[in-house]
Amino acid sequence: MVQQKKNQLVTEQRNEKSLHLDRLSIQEIVTLMNEEDQTVALSIRGAIPQISAAIEAVSEAMASGGRLFYIGAGTSGRLGILDASECPPTFGVETELVIGLIAGGEKAIRAAIENAEDDEHAGVLAIAEVAKPGDVVVGITASGTAPYVIGAIRESNRLGLATIGISCNRDTPLSAVVKYPIEVPVGPEIITGSTRLKAGTAQKMVLNMISSTTMIQMGKVYGNLMVNVQATNQKLRERTDRIIQEATGTDEETARRTGIEAKGDARVAILMLMFSVSQQKALDVLVQARNHFGDAVKQLQQSHK
Repeated sequence: MVQQKKNQLVTEQRNEKSLHLDRLSIQEIVTLMNEEDQTVALSIRGAIPQISAAIEAVSEAMASGGRLFYIGAGTSGRLGILDASECPPTFGVETELVIGLIAGGEKAIRAAIENAEDDEHAGVLAIAEVAKPGDVVVGITASGTAPYVIGAIRESNRLGLATIGISCNRDTPLSAVVKYPIEVPVGPEIITGSTRLKAGTAQKMVLNMISSTTMIQMGKVYGNLMVNVQATNQKLRERTDRIIQEATGTDEETARRTGIEAKGDARVAILMLMFSVSQQKALDVLVQARNHFGDAVKQLQQSHK
């Protein structure tokens, strides 16, 4: 493995703007944090070509039945799990489509298990136990050096899987072993080495881009509406009704009634209202379109010409 000394990592260096952090007032600390956070989005802008290439790979894999794995340690691992866990309710996909893995297992989601990231073999085993041909693995480590993540990526490469790396330093060991490196060097943290701050924010933003853009490509969004949202509580049932209204221009009562007839599936309700078809016909077209909502709309448009 490529070695990189900790003092060479930007994420481990001291931030000149916060050398006297402990002497600042609350408002001064918060202002400094805000100023530093504003640099994160600009750092990500420079990585947009790399992020886009990675998303293309994920989209192609999922179109062929592959799954997306996030794997990381500490904050990075928790961020991957967070993003993965939000895909089913937001986009109506199976819980097995996007999966988050963390060094130290489920206990590490809530409690810090700091030495877990040093176990490269554990990373190898984590992927070997779950990955299948056609899957994509995203390694997440702010430093770009976590042995657990490197091990997972090496095993993914051995299995012939597409690999992506997200780190917050340049020319990292992680970038050297993945097919699609994404580096977002956000600079030193205001609390030296506390990469749950800017680095964590950057990683969260990149993960948002990967999962959301992939789901848009898969037809889980119509316009900018979450048509695949799962109406699992009152708030989401009301949101589903609003989505049906926005997509079709119908009134509130019709949207609510059709939503019930469609068994809470906004996609089905929208197709029923847009094309005056039955619930079963809407379902059949969605199946034919492989649940790509935009393609389902196109099919019905063509059949109604």
